[in-house]
Amino acid sequence: MKDIGPMGGLRVIDMTRVIAGPYASQILGDLGAEVVKIERRGEGDDVRRVGPPWMMEPDETQTGESTYFQAVNRNKRSLTVDFSTAEGAALITKLAAKADVFLENYRTGTLAKYGLDYESLRKVNPRLIYVSLTGFGQSGPYSSRSGYDYLVQAMAGMMSVTGHPDGIPGAGPLRVGVPVVDICAGMYSVIGVLAAVNERNQTGLGQAIDISLFDSQISILLNAFSSWFNGGAELGRTGNDHPSAAPYGVYPVDDGHILIATFNDREFARLAAAVGHAEWAADERFSTNGARVANRELLAGSLTQALQGKGKEEWVRVMNEHKVSCGPINDVADLQRDPQVLARDIIVEMRHPRKGAIKTAASPLRFSRTPVSYRIAPPLIGEHSEEVLREWLDVDGDSLKALRDAGVI
Repeated sequence: MKDIGPMGGLRVIDMTRVIAGPYASQILGDLGAEVVKIERRGEGDDVRRVGPPWMMEPDETQTGESTYFQAVNRNKRSLTVDFSTAEGAALITKLAAKADVFLENYRTGTLAKYGLDYESLRKVNPRLIYVSLTGFGQSGPYSSRSGYDYLVQAMAGMMSVTGHPDGIPGAGPLRVGVPVVDICAGMYSVIGVLAAVNERNQTGLGQAIDISLFDSQISILLNAFSSWFNGGAELGRTGNDHPSAAPYGVYPVDDGHILIATFNDREFARLAAAVGHAEWAADERFSTNGARVANRELLAGSLTQALQGKGKEEWVRVMNEHKVSCGPINDVADLQRDPQVLARDIIVEMRHPRKGAIKTAASPLRFSRTPVSYRIAPPLIGEHSEEVLREWLDVDGDSLKALRDAGVI
């Protein structure tokens, strides 16, 4: 298989399921790495069955396969292997001997039972970079627990700062609407791989990388973390308001809502002029960010009143002309018509051999010389099993038939 892109030539074995691990391997695939996704025979990745909504066949009948799977599994080939058998485990060991990176997200200690842990595989390939991605890491009292995005959002502090504050209708902790913990852990996994590849270029040796959803979530609490550990203050839930800046949130206009974000006094002065109240910039209640935060409700009421008389499109135009950060609150459906989305080719259409055209979100990585590429649509279960084994291990037709007859692949 021809490798292209900045990570071309890198071979990746992906033994991950659901979101965080597949997201990591998709990023590596976008960058040109050759990724082989190892799935369970018959069932495949668990996220294939997480729905609705479901994928549609070209004749508009439902396939029973989740749309979720399509979001994190492009640029991979699927190989089904039953690694609970000695033959299956041996097959994966042979593949690992030829790989650069091995990604797995099984419960801590699971793969050691089959000789597929780092200590076992480093013996056949000392250059192997082995990423273990788990809920809580390889050590500590929670290391044996399973962990999913929602659970970790709760346990690692994210839900304590997401949602409306007490006393407001709908108050209570909320999860972030996309799997932010999985996304973050997937990105950290890629960062770890890139760092380990660079280090291997100097030493010739691979290493194990321990990534946990829990650690990853805490690492991106940022101001919420620092506020408590360095200031002794809990930020708490602030709904659509920023805890440390104002005005910074959702405001009603004649035909809906807009998002206004001012993060310094200069931008606030431009906002005040845009809404016809330049005097606010000199008002001691509003002239500094600290004063605006202290007088948040008064300012919000005054700003809401000033916004009356115009709709979303007009206010977005006026605000941006005044260099104030402002935009509409789009539905996902709005993105397919958004001029910035269209200009940047953010919606990528790929051709699937069974499902016809599918669409995925483009990689945000834009290189001047070695662009990312979109080569393989998210695969069917085991779609490339024979192809991969022929290419990687020179397995012949008779041997492939024997492996299939034995239920190994």
